[in-house]
Amino acid sequence: MRDLSAPWLEKVWRRTSLVQRLTCVALVPTAISAILLVTLLTRHQMDTLHEMGRSTADAIAQQAATVSGDALRTGERRELGRIAQSIVQLPQVSRVRISDRDGEILADRVNGSIAAAGDDDDNGLTVSREILDPLSRRAVGSVTVDVSVEDAVAAQRASLHNALVWLALSLLIAVMIGWSTARWLSAPLRNLAIAVRQLGLGDRTVVVPVTDDTEIGDLQRGFNGAASKLLHAQIGMEREIATATDELARKNAALEAASVAKARFLAAASHDLRQPLYALTLFSSGLAVDEYDPVRLNRIAHIQECVESLDHLFGELLDLSRLETGAMPAVIRDVPLDEVFEEVSVNFRMVAEQHDLRLVVRTTRLWVRSDRTMLARILNNLVSNALRYTRTGGVLVGARRRQDGSVRVDVWDTGLGIAKEHLQHIFDEFYRVEGGPETGRPEGTRRGLGLGLSTVQKLAGLLGTRATVRSRPGKGTLFSIVLPEAQPGMMDAAPAPAVDPGMPRDIVGMRVLVIDDEPTILAGISYLLGSWGCEVMTAEDAQQAMEAVHQWMQPPDIVISDLRLREGTGMEVIDLLDRYYRRRPGDPPPFARVLITGETRGEFLHHIDQTATQVLFKPVSPERLHEVMVSAWTVHRAAV
Repeated sequence: MRDLSAPWLEKVWRRTSLVQRLTCVALVPTAISAILLVTLLTRHQMDTLHEMGRSTADAIAQQAATVSGDALRTGERRELGRIAQSIVQLPQVSRVRISDRDGEILADRVNGSIAAAGDDDDNGLTVSREILDPLSRRAVGSVTVDVSVEDAVAAQRASLHNALVWLALSLLIAVMIGWSTARWLSAPLRNLAIAVRQLGLGDRTVVVPVTDDTEIGDLQRGFNGAASKLLHAQIGMEREIATATDELARKNAALEAASVAKARFLAAASHDLRQPLYALTLFSSGLAVDEYDPVRLNRIAHIQECVESLDHLFGELLDLSRLETGAMPAVIRDVPLDEVFEEVSVNFRMVAEQHDLRLVVRTTRLWVRSDRTMLARILNNLVSNALRYTRTGGVLVGARRRQDGSVRVDVWDTGLGIAKEHLQHIFDEFYRVEGGPETGRPEGTRRGLGLGLSTVQKLAGLLGTRATVRSRPGKGTLFSIVLPEAQPGMMDAAPAPAVDPGMPRDIVGMRVLVIDDEPTILAGISYLLGSWGCEVMTAEDAQQAMEAVHQWMQPPDIVISDLRLREGTGMEVIDLLDRYYRRRPGDPPPFARVLITGETRGEFLHHIDQTATQVLFKPVSPERLHEVMVSAWTVHRAAV
């Protein structure tokens, strides 16, 4: 059988203190020695008492046999009775029996006070002796003597009781002495343990007194020396850590300041940086007007393609700066995914067809809790990236309800895929996957800065989620985001204004006032609008705007203005013109408003009523400008 006592004893021993262990070590040998000594002495005393009792009984029996010989030979029963009676009165004798040769008892005397106790075999001894004839020396009978050892047993018990009392007293004294000695021996170790605990809790000034010159004293001195060295090491380390922390804080502050300065610079300089790009867009579009030479048209197309690529890269940088400065707060509401999917499909269907790819957007009835603009930008970036790196097949956009009450939105392509070593860096800023012919970009695609996916991850963080990626090189890539599901509700879109069937859908003949403080932009947009058949007036400030409209008998049909001017803002000039033409407060708006700006910071745009004013961000493509002018004119005529 397995011994189960050893683990129990080991557990109990581990729970005992050092004092208890030393006391136990000192007490166990003493207790064992005392118990053995008492046992041996008691046993020896018992044997001695029994031997003395037996000797006494033999002597009495021998004496009885001697004095009974003549009386037994002559047959004097009375004399035998007297002898037996005299013997039974001796101390410790409980009974005397005298028998003849045939075994007949001739005399039998009992000591009544001793006989009852002597009945117990443990308290009595019986000794028999032959009675010899004094003349013939032959046995003529026997005498039997019963001797009681009750007094000896009582004395032995009393002695044993006293021995046990003394044993207990000795053990108690031994425990007290052992406990005191153990505490005295363990006190230095206990003080060392307390000092180590205090040192662990951070008390760096702990010192233990040196109690003696033994090994314990060496241990105490060694502890004090180690504690002193540890104190000096901690002080030095704390100084180094404090210095490193201050240096790190300074560097972090410098890095944060540089990052914020960079982001603020890009955000603040967006207007000035977009101005020449916008002018280049206008002039490149104007070059194509009334141009029929294929060679020149091909050159103009290349110029427009470069402008478009520059606009895309510039937009990525500005979007990143807006995210870093917190200029894009999320506005969470219930969004129908099908509405966002349709916008993505409209934006990229033509791009996919130009590259002989399929763009499949699966309709869905799912709604999510998200910011609609940010979600659309995430999907636009993912689809644009997927089309850029897909040569054959296409891109699939879909959504799936999950068991945990969320919705997973997927963008799946059959493109080149991403190698495993690039997956963990794919969302880093300015990270691009470089490769050879098998992993390079399809022909005709733009080379990005590596900011599209970084912008996706930052936008996902603002929405409380993160973008994930799975990919197999040569097979395709799956990008996913998980959003909380919302219950389907009413669409937030306002009803479209009724359009007069007879209303013109073109801008030919429209009176257009253009306000901008850049002469190159004024020249470019004037040439472009003139080629569309518009009647154009230009102005750089409020005074020139008032002078320009005085040349018309009626208010302008559309006012297109930059937001930031040398003196004031474009909205101030538009409001001035509005007050000039609107004679009464209840009159309808006298003209349509279009605001074009290169400013992306929210504090410059939050006060603009975008329901009454169309806002465009530079650079604006001619197609987009034409579309917005028609839309603004339509809304204005419907309001009138």
